[in-house]
Amino acid sequence: IEATIDGQLESAFTTLNVNAKPFVPNVNAAEFVPAFVQGHHGVALAKTPVENGDAEMTTEEPWDQKEVEPSEEEPGGGVCVDRGPEGPDETAPEMMEEEEEVLVPKVPPTQPDAPKKEHINVVFIGHVDAGKSTIGGQIMYLTGMVDKRTLEKYEREAKEKNRETWYLSWALDTNQEERDKGKTVEVGRAYFETDKKHFTILDAPGHKSFVPNMIGGASQADLAVLVISARKGEFETGFEKGGQTREHAMLAKTAGVKHLIVLVNKMDDPTVNWSLERYEECKEKLVPFLKKVGFNPKKDIHFMPCSGLTGANLKEPTNMCSWYTGLPFIPHLDSLPNFNRSSDGPVRLPIVDKYKDMGTVILGKLESGSISKAQQLVMMPNRHVVEVLSLLSDDVETDDAGPGENLKLRLKGIEEEEILPGFILCNAENLCHSGRTFDAQIVIIEHKSIICPGYNAVLHIHTCIEEVQITALICLVDKKTGEKSKTRPRFVKQDQVCIARLRTAGTICLETFKDFPQMGRFTLRDEGVCAYISIILSV
Repeated sequence: IEATIDGQLESAFTTLNVNAKPFVPNVNAAEFVPAFVQGHHGVALAKTPVENGDAEMTTEEPWDQKEVEPSEEEPGGGVCVDRGPEGPDETAPEMMEEEEEVLVPKVPPTQPDAPKKEHINVVFIGHVDAGKSTIGGQIMYLTGMVDKRTLEKYEREAKEKNRETWYLSWALDTNQEERDKGKTVEVGRAYFETDKKHFTILDAPGHKSFVPNMIGGASQADLAVLVISARKGEFETGFEKGGQTREHAMLAKTAGVKHLIVLVNKMDDPTVNWSLERYEECKEKLVPFLKKVGFNPKKDIHFMPCSGLTGANLKEPTNMCSWYTGLPFIPHLDSLPNFNRSSDGPVRLPIVDKYKDMGTVILGKLESGSISKAQQLVMMPNRHVVEVLSLLSDDVETDDAGPGENLKLRLKGIEEEEILPGFILCNAENLCHSGRTFDAQIVIIEHKSIICPGYNAVLHIHTCIEEVQITALICLVDKKTGEKSKTRPRFVKQDQVCIARLRTAGTICLETFKDFPQMGRFTLRDEGVCAYISIILSV
């Protein structure tokens, strides 16, 4: 208690001093200070006489005496004493400002004539505790987006909680709950740049309770990094029926991710010790499943070993692993071919999140078209006309934005309550389709029993989550030849492909897969398991 009261007194007197307000004369200073504090300093404050107030101000005197003494003198005298601290105090804010300025610009400013770097969203997916956040934190450190001092602070804090191996993941898991449990809940976001490209890291949660959050993250990604743990036992649990490795790979494919990089993490673990046999074993088990989901092993998938905790093989090649001859992770990302995106297509921006901040602010990834300041757009499916007040691309203000960028838009003409995640911003000339009934081709990957008309599930399409019912099964499709059956099937079971008519509970925005692949594919989840991947044929 003494310490806190001391602190409060000190701050109170400093503010009095800085504001240079002279005390009212004849105020008994002892009233300001509780009795035991006076006893503590061994000073009777009010009674201290001042002969030469200004001359005998030595540094040895206790602070409480020094600050209060002018109150016994005339108000004019008080001002002279106050001049002392004013000098440093005026410069102090400037110095602080300078320091702040040094800390703020994490993103290097682009020159006006420099061509814009290509934006790529990378989502980290995989089983819980495979090391997704740690790899994300390590990448941010290696590319200079997190300074050493911050990491050292995290390391100290983590050590206090006996979690010293978790400190890298704290760069992306920012809230207290995530740090205490060591599990990501929300999709973490961070940026880093290489020589040719600008990347956004989306750090998806691995826990099966938070799969809906992970789907939201994957729907914004162009590229997925599937992190698997090579540690004995961990890879197996992640890959078996209940594990998230399978489910996440499948969700990434439906979310429209074209490339998949498989990072075999924890290679530095004592049970693995960079062994080629273990790496090949993980690879052999994964390839058939990824093939079944729809990735082409030769073109779309790239395997690489790494260690998130030590940072080996993320930026620089490591001598521990002489058998791996490819590029390390960050240079490999840099060397990927460019994604062809049409900036002259219709504007489509699925909304991921919204909040109030001097107006209505929405977040989302621009899938096609380009948006500029003061442009008039339409919010579907409610057909609200809105105007763009300001544009932030990865937290940097711009006047216009092209496809593939993560945007924050401040809108005029709509309230925050009127927007839901899953709504879509379009240009007035070319609105997206909205409806409740549509036909889709469904692939049943894992389902215990059969599916009949009347079956209910949860539909995840772009950023929208909605309840859906299968109202009719139209026909079965042969997997190899693509031929459709003449008769209507009464039910479908696992590993079959069918075309069905679905009806959602509310109106949603959707497009056919042929016109607009990003908004024409969806997943159905039932009882917390992702069982089907589907594409929309007609609305």
